[in-house]
Amino acid sequence: MKKGLLSFVLVVGMTLCLSSCYTYTHTVGNGPQSGVTVTEKNHYFVYGLAQGKQSDPKKMANGADDYEVTIKHTFIDGLLNSLTFGIYTPTTTIVQR
Repeated sequence: MKKGLLSFVLVVGMTLCLSSCYTYTHTVGNGPQSGVTVTEKNHYFVYGLAQGKQSDPKKMANGADDYEVTIKHTFIDGLLNSLTFGIYTPTTTIVQR
């Protein structure tokens, strides 16, 4: 029994250590020029199958021709996902002009 519990804890620990965060970066034009950063949340439900409010990177760039868009799961996004058992799955959009 003790050996089985130890194996289970080891497998869970390794799984947590090997997991990674989802990050997607896209550069438009020459990339960020002014250093201004705008952040918004995207709302998904049921492990991302149902879509709620999503941010619009073009609006967030405020008409700039050169900017960078990063969409990722932050620590807080992952925490909310785990606390709701995947019912609410947010992501964060960051636009740097």
